[in-house]
Amino acid sequence: MTDLPESDGLARRNHELSILNSIAEALNRSVQLDEALQTVLAQVAELLHLRTGWVWLRRESDAESYLAAAYNLPPALACNPAAMEGDCYCLETFEEGDLSGAANINVITCTRLRNLIDGTDGLRYHASIPLYAHGRKLGVFNVASVDWCRLSADDLRLLHTVGDLLSMAVERAQLFARSTAIGAVEERNRLARELHDTLAQGLAAVLLQLETADALLEGRAPVEKARQKIAQALAMTRANLDEARRSVLDLRAAPLEGRSLPEALQALADAPHPFAITLRLTGAAQPLPPRLEIGLYRIVQEALNNVRQHAAAGNVSIEYVATPDAITLSIEDDGVGFDPTQPRPNHYGLIGINERARLLGGAMTVQSAAGAGTRIQVVI
Repeated sequence: MTDLPESDGLARRNHELSILNSIAEALNRSVQLDEALQTVLAQVAELLHLRTGWVWLRRESDAESYLAAAYNLPPALACNPAAMEGDCYCLETFEEGDLSGAANINVITCTRLRNLIDGTDGLRYHASIPLYAHGRKLGVFNVASVDWCRLSADDLRLLHTVGDLLSMAVERAQLFARSTAIGAVEERNRLARELHDTLAQGLAAVLLQLETADALLEGRAPVEKARQKIAQALAMTRANLDEARRSVLDLRAAPLEGRSLPEALQALADAPHPFAITLRLTGAAQPLPPRLEIGLYRIVQEALNNVRQHAAAGNVSIEYVATPDAITLSIEDDGVGFDPTQPRPNHYGLIGINERARLLGGAMTVQSAAGAGTRIQVVI
C-alpha cells in the first residue's frame, strides 16, 4: 500500500475521528442497548456509505446468539424473520475463535443470502467485526455494501475501533441491566419487610381486640363493650385487607417464575386446555425487558381465557415473532367468532388486552366473523 501524501493522510484521520466521535456520542446518549445499537448502525451506514448492518449478541444466560439490532436489511431477510434465526458461517467462525482481531475482520460471503435470488438488493457479502469485552465474547457486528472490494488496513482499523466502541456500549448496557435486576430484588426484599412490619403487626392488633372481646363475654361484662372491641377488630381487619391487596399487586410482578417469555409461553401451551394449542416462536433468544415479558404473557393468558369462555374452539395457534424492530404476538382460534363492530356487554377480555397493549407502547387488532374464528394480534 503506497503512503498517502501528508495532507491526504491528515484529512483521512480527521474524517475517521469525526466518524468515531459521532458514534461515541450516539452510544453515550442511552444505556438502553437496543436503542444504542440501532442508532450506531444508522450512524455507521451513513458515515461509511454502507447499505446495511446488523448485530448479533450472545445471551448472557446461555451464550445463544440472537439478532440484537438491524438496519435496512434486504427484503429477503427483513420480510422473513425466520431467515435470521440459527447459526451461519460468521457466527460459527466467531464461536470457534477465528474472528479475534482487526486482521481477521474481512469480507465473507453471507450464507443467509448466498442461495437467494430475489430480495437481496444485490448484497452477497458482509464484513464481520467481533465484539469482545476483556476477552469475553459478546457478539458480531456485520456491515454490508453491494460494491465490496478488499478492505485496506485503514478500513480494518476503523471498523475494529468501531467494534471496540460497540463492545464497551454492550458491556455497559449489560452492567446496567444487572444493576436494575439487583434493584428489583432489593425492592422485593423491601416489600417482604413491609409485609412483616405492617400486616403482622396489624393482625396481632386484631387478635388482641378479639381476645379482649372474648374475655369480656366470659366475664359477663356488658355486651356493648364486647361489641366495641369486635367493631375495632373488624375495622383493623379491613385496613389490613387493603394493605394485603396493595402488597399483592406489587408482588405480582413475577408471573413468569424465573423463566423467559418463550419458556413461559411453552409451559402455558403444554398445560391442559379444552382445545389444542400450536405454538410457533421466532426470535425466542432475544431478551426482553421484564415489564414487556410480563405484559405479553398476561395478554396470552387473557386471550386463552377468552377462547375458553366464549369461542368453543377446538384449536388455537399462538405465534410469537421477535425482531429488533418489533414484537408481534398473534393468537388465533377456530371457534364460533363474533362481529367486532357490535358491542358485547360484560365481555372485558378484549378491553383488558387492548389496554395492556397500549400500556406497553403497542396496539391490538382483532379479526373475526360469525363462524369464522377470531385472530388477535398485538404489535409492540
